[in-house]
Amino acid sequence: MTYLLALDQGTSSSRSIVFDAAGRTVAQAQRELNQIYPQPGWVEHDPQEIWRTQLATAREVLLKAGIEAKDVQAIGITNQRETTVVWNRRTGLPIHHAIVWQDRRAEPTCIALRERGLAETIRQKTGLLVDAYFSGTKLKWLLDNVRGARQLAENGELAFGTVDSWLIWRLTNGTVHATDVSNAARTMLFNVHTNQWDPELLQALDIPAAMMPEVQPSSSHFGEVSPDLLGHAIPIGGVAGDQQSALFGQACFKAGMAKNTYGTGCFMLMHTGDHFETSHNGLITSAAAQPSNTPAYVFEGSVFVGGAVVQWLRDGLNAIKGSGEVQSLAESVPDAGGVMMVPAFTGLGAPYWNPDARGTITGLTRGSTVAHIARAALESIAFQSAALLQAMSRDAIDAGIAPVSELRVDGGACINDLLMQFQADLLGIPVVRPAVTETTALGAAYLAGLSTGVYKSTDELSDLWKADRRFLPTLAPHRAKELMARWEHAVRQTVAL
Repeated sequence: MTYLLALDQGTSSSRSIVFDAAGRTVAQAQRELNQIYPQPGWVEHDPQEIWRTQLATAREVLLKAGIEAKDVQAIGITNQRETTVVWNRRTGLPIHHAIVWQDRRAEPTCIALRERGLAETIRQKTGLLVDAYFSGTKLKWLLDNVRGARQLAENGELAFGTVDSWLIWRLTNGTVHATDVSNAARTMLFNVHTNQWDPELLQALDIPAAMMPEVQPSSSHFGEVSPDLLGHAIPIGGVAGDQQSALFGQACFKAGMAKNTYGTGCFMLMHTGDHFETSHNGLITSAAAQPSNTPAYVFEGSVFVGGAVVQWLRDGLNAIKGSGEVQSLAESVPDAGGVMMVPAFTGLGAPYWNPDARGTITGLTRGSTVAHIARAALESIAFQSAALLQAMSRDAIDAGIAPVSELRVDGGACINDLLMQFQADLLGIPVVRPAVTETTALGAAYLAGLSTGVYKSTDELSDLWKADRRFLPTLAPHRAKELMARWEHAVRQTVAL
């Protein structure tokens, strides 16, 4: 048997999954990760805890699978994107907690960049909007606020990395400082046209180039795991940020293919081929996971509150005791009874980009019940995702790309049949749930397998992809259009507050 090990380091946990060559899950292990909130709007992780939990799950999953490290052909790494780690090259110790992608402390730097007229330059070079979401401004904050950090950085003594780079460094005992294009493209410092760190952007944020990791294709040799860690020197053959890895795991290799991940937030990516296309509809352009040096790009839109709205129903409203109860509660009424929820708890993401918006529930009557609110909450996930796909479709037409013919879905909430059916009804195209929903980890395993000869091409990976269920639209197009118009009206009410 041929085995591939995927390390999936996420925002809330570290996981490891062993796959066989057919993409089937053999075993998995998971450890929760502590969230650190120093003050409102700030979110941190302990990089040492990230490392400890990830290594522990890797060791545990090998035991669960009943295999040894020498039986593993290659390791793939996928990770929470934008989260920023800086460590001392000599000691290997972080100089500060990791600043998590959700953290907003760098907003003043973003305002300054916009005031300096750099927003369009950054967009043209990186495909990104100026936002505290991305790594570059987080890195600047660390250099400006950690005592002695800037001098150490200028002396070449500090290393910057997203979580993948930190794990590679630790796995190779400090011999490799590298990242892949999909993670580099999320820093606001990487020129996606040249596939290099951009000197002008580094200078704009006052970041020494010596801190930056080497950038490689997503499927390539990133070094070998030190034998003392797992018992054998396994090659690290694939690396990709979590959403690009999920797109790869969904076998979306061609322009016009799209996936949506329903997690805490929702992340929709559409492959746009080897040409960089600028969005005119509130999306960002980013690098896809690249199996080779050939460029590949995506349109991406992020919904800040997706599955988190179900957590709010449980923890904030006490409407349910467990997340698994939401479908039965929502199905206890035939529809939302005119209730609309816009869960802008932390502002609105793509395609609206309004950080000041706050959540609203509208359309309440004396007949409204908690079941109607639960249904509206569940439907809000689909409404936000539909708005994303509509924006993507407009951008695709502008770029001469065929419109999306089906939406492949993954993430925890994709198991909710009511949500998936409503999503298909709003979109008017099939929504397809794969047989293997762990597509983020699977994408990393596939990338590692490609670089080590387990797979010959992406065509072989396309053949491995299998659907579990196809949700076909049942709603008349005019009715779907009416519902989307009501949603946009609700969004305008939210923004007007």
